[in-house]
Amino acid sequence: MARKRYEEEPESQERWLVSYADFITLLFAFFVVMYAVSSVNDGKVKVASNALTTAFGRLPSAAPPVHDRLAPELPLLPRQSIYRSRLNDNAIRREKEQLTTIARDLLTALAPLASQGKVKVTQGARGITVEINASVLFAPGDAKLSAPSTEALAAVAQVLKDDLHAIQVEGHTDNVPIRTALYPSNWELSSVRASSVVRLFIDNGVAPVRLTAIGHGANRPVESNDTPEGRLRNRRVQLMIMSNLPDVQREVEIGAGR
Repeated sequence: MARKRYEEEPESQERWLVSYADFITLLFAFFVVMYAVSSVNDGKVKVASNALTTAFGRLPSAAPPVHDRLAPELPLLPRQSIYRSRLNDNAIRREKEQLTTIARDLLTALAPLASQGKVKVTQGARGITVEINASVLFAPGDAKLSAPSTEALAAVAQVLKDDLHAIQVEGHTDNVPIRTALYPSNWELSSVRASSVVRLFIDNGVAPVRLTAIGHGANRPVESNDTPEGRLRNRRVQLMIMSNLPDVQREVEIGAGR
């Protein structure tokens, strides 16, 4: 009797649906978790936990709550910062007191000229400014220091030589043109005048590294050049004793003069 041949069952064409369903389930669980942790919210965390339970049948191993891991830690103000702030306040106070002492000593050294209105000493944000009328220091159109002025500037050098602040010497002129063999313009005249003061300070013990000479010509007038009085005021030399601190201080006029 002939054996009955069994017909092979046709291959199923829908087995891919099982893998696809598993992939979709995992993808859905992933996006639920991402959505939950995108914002610190207890409700979303609970939704994420339920989704994981549904997808994988159990919760992941114990881990700290999401909001505990995501919440930023607020920095505490260390005692060192408070201590440093107090140190800065003390340094500012000491610097201001030191500059005030220097300003008064300079005014004392220049008292005869200050009483004549030829010198003005001010203390401000940048440090101390000593404004000296050029008529006290130089002959018209010249940059050679006069004998009386060398004595006054030597007294100033004695006040400054043991100090550590930087010193900026600025020469200024009026707007009347000058054209000589030595000084083709007011630029050269103002620069050489500032350099003459710097050289005198060096000869009297001020460290050269602290000194800077600058010529501004007629570009920074303090009065109008339309009058003889204004031009006289604009012909000047300014000494800047630079503050070591950037702190803006109230400008206090120590001595006055025109």
